[in-house]
This record gives sequence, C-alpha cells and structure tokens, in this order.
Amino acid sequence: MAVKIKKGDTVIVVRGKKANKGQRGKVKEVLRDKGRVIVEGVNIVKKHLKEIPNVREGGIVEVEAPLNISNVMIVCPNCDKPTRVGFKIVKEKKFLRKYRYCKKCGENIDLVREKQL
Repeated sequence: MAVKIKKGDTVIVVRGKKANKGQRGKVKEVLRDKGRVIVEGVNIVKKHLKEIPNVREGGIVEVEAPLNISNVMIVCPNCDKPTRVGFKIVKEKKFLRKYRYCKKCGENIDLVREKQL
C-alpha cells in the first residue's frame, strides 16, 4: 500500500488520549511495519533509563511514543485543514508524474515519483 504520511509532514491527532487529541506536530519517523508514526511534541511518555557508566546518566526521561497511523490526519499545506490524501498520475511532456494531493482543495501536496517515457 502507498504511504500517505511521510517524514516531515505536518499532522493533527484526531483520535486517542484527550491530552493528545487536536495537537499538531511534524512527523519524525514512520514505522511502516508496525503501522505507527512518531510525532514531535505529541504523546510524551516517561521512560526510566538505567545508568551506563561513561555513556549516559540514569533517570527518568520524557520521550515521544508512537501513535497508530490511523489516529493522525495530514494537514494540507495549501488550505491548512486536516484532510485525506489521494494520488493522481499526470502525463507531462515526456514524464509520468505521481502526486499526493489534498482531497479537500484538490491541490498537489508533493511529487512522489517521476518516470520518463
């Protein structure tokens, strides 16, 4: 299946914990095999780390935990609204170009792939 959310996209949390719902952030990482994404500043959890001599201190650290990919929605850079993403293939001169596009406003989000004919 095609990846509709990529690293660097701005997303909004639409489902999940009340504390996280409605928050926006950039995607730091997409875990495709697990169907999860890590979003900057969202779903912060505390992790207890054991000290490793000469490497790191022990203690309690706050980190971003992964969210299910179905709980986030991409924010269109053009209309600035949460939207679903579609794909369209356009023939331009000697190239076939595949774009991700916003289903609300119809504008292209970015170029996914380009193939020469």
